[in-house]
Amino acid sequence: MRIKAKVNRRRNQRLALNMASMIDCTFLLLAYFLLTMVVVQPEDQLSPNLRADRSAASGASSDFQPQIVDVQLLDSGPVYLLGQRSFADRDSLTEALRELPKDAGLFVRVHAGPNVGFAAGAMQAGRDAGFEKVTYVPAGSSG
Repeated sequence: MRIKAKVNRRRNQRLALNMASMIDCTFLLLAYFLLTMVVVQPEDQLSPNLRADRSAASGASSDFQPQIVDVQLLDSGPVYLLGQRSFADRDSLTEALRELPKDAGLFVRVHAGPNVGFAAGAMQAGRDAGFEKVTYVPAGSSG
């Protein structure tokens, strides 16, 4: 940016700024911030998968029971637990999940012990079985 004094006819010195280089810097900064911006979904806008149906008058307890798959270590090996049934592999879990109603969604509750791949396998089994809403839920420390 050039700053120089101009002399006019009256011999007064006037300060003149060349604005072209300032505009160039502004556009370069704007381009830098636009190109380095990371676009992700804000975590405060995630929607819950479990909602109460306010139109039902009965309020039966079966209206609010989602499908829950527990992923935990049993006899030093990782297993999937669906109610009282246990599954050692993802394919057998997928077949069992296909028989369940899919409206309430599926919750995958992971206890301490199994590796991440086994927990991800439970979530993929739910997707393969036709569940649109599959939610990861970490088990509490007392579980």
